[in-house]
This record gives sequence, C-alpha cells and structure tokens, in this order.
Amino acid sequence: MSSREPKVPRLDARLIIRDAQRELTRPTRRLFAKQLLSLGGLSLLTGCTLSDDSSVEKMLRRISRFNDRVQGWIFDPNKLAPTYPESMITRPFPFNAYYDIDEVPQVDAASYRLELSGLVRGKREWTLEELRAMPQTSQITRHICIEGWSAIGRWGGITFSDFLKRTGADTTARYVFFKCADDYSTSIDMPTALHPQTQLTLTYDGVVLPPKYGFPMKLRIPTKLGFKNPKHILSIDLTNTYPGGYWENQGYNWFSGS
Repeated sequence: MSSREPKVPRLDARLIIRDAQRELTRPTRRLFAKQLLSLGGLSLLTGCTLSDDSSVEKMLRRISRFNDRVQGWIFDPNKLAPTYPESMITRPFPFNAYYDIDEVPQVDAASYRLELSGLVRGKREWTLEELRAMPQTSQITRHICIEGWSAIGRWGGITFSDFLKRTGADTTARYVFFKCADDYSTSIDMPTALHPQTQLTLTYDGVVLPPKYGFPMKLRIPTKLGFKNPKHILSIDLTNTYPGGYWENQGYNWFSGS
C-alpha cells in the first residue's frame, strides 16, 4: 500500500468484492457459478441481510474466506509467474508502503539477525553474512499492487524453499508468518512458500537491497499481490495456527494470488 491509512480502517467492501469477482469469473472458476457474486447470490450464500453494516461485513468476510479456499485449491505450485527481459525493468522502481518514504526503517546490518521460530528443528538465528553465503538466484518479475498499478524489477536472493529445507523447517506446516522492522506483518500458505520463484531477497537490480525496497531482506512472491511481499523481515514463524497479518486482519483477502 502506498499511503498512510487509519490504524483501524473500516473493511474495504469494494476491494474484497472486486477480488472475489476477478478470481471466480475466470474460466477455471466458472464451475462455482458466476451468479454466486451477485448481491442476491451472496445473500443466499451467507443467509444474512445486506441492509445493515454488520451483515454486510459478515457477508464480505465469509466470501473472502471462500475466495481463499478457492484460490488455494487451484494454486499450481509448479506454474511459474511470467519473467521479463532487463529492457523492461521499471526505472525507478516505485516506493510502496503504508507510510511515507522518510519513515523507512534503518536496520543495522552488523547486528541484524533473522530469527526463526515455531516448527523448525535447525539453526534459529542467521546473520546477513550467512544468508549472503548461500546459493543465490535472480529473477525479473512483475510486482502487482492491489491499488491497480504494477512494475517490473530484478530481484536477487535465496530460493525460499532451499532456505526452509536448510534450516530444518517443517514444510508440512500450514502457515509461514513474517514480522518486520516497519511493524508490518503478513503470512502465506506453505505451497506458496515452496514455490520455486518465492525468494528471500537480498539485492535489487544487482546491488544490496536499498532501505526503501526492504533492507536487509524482503520476501519476493511473484505469484501474489504486492502487500503479501513483506519488507525489512526480522522473524519467520512456522505454525499450524492461522496468524493473520497487518492488512489481512483489516479485511483484505488472505490468499491474494496475482
């Protein structure tokens, strides 16, 4: 998100319905019936009236959870997001956060430790030097923002699935939860975490990841919308208990595939 929001904003009904409509009207979703997302269909589905705010919000949360399940069912962990030539990189790549650029956190590289918790058997703290010593990959992929814009960037870092396996993470866990230095948080499903393009990103366009793009490390997930790509990551927790996230707890669709 690119602009400051109130700490407890109202549920954004327009965005949730738009997201549900987009997913469920694609050809692969049509067996769930296009009519489902009409107001009458939604009312029948949820058994609630649309005449008051509490019923509307309850209905929207139900259809958002339904949308999560549908996206999870159809997600292909082996299908790659499109990649692009260097000539198509967006320069400058836009800054994107829920705060202004002069509020970007400054993380000290020397004292930084990536903390792992939850369903992990191996080493639970990693320095930047140790992370940079791991095999690195690069991708030129498109960042798609829920606000309607997109940009192409070149990201370098560790394939997340390789990192999870190296750390002894339990890859049968349901969720991976991220806490960040900018007080942001989000969580993803394990199939997305193991997708071959999901990356612990340490560089942007061939240089150390700048603070405005997430130093010391962000998660790059080209198969999800931009707000599911946390920056300034401090800790990773593997769990079977739904952990939510900054925007997810305010009503945004949790799966949010792009």
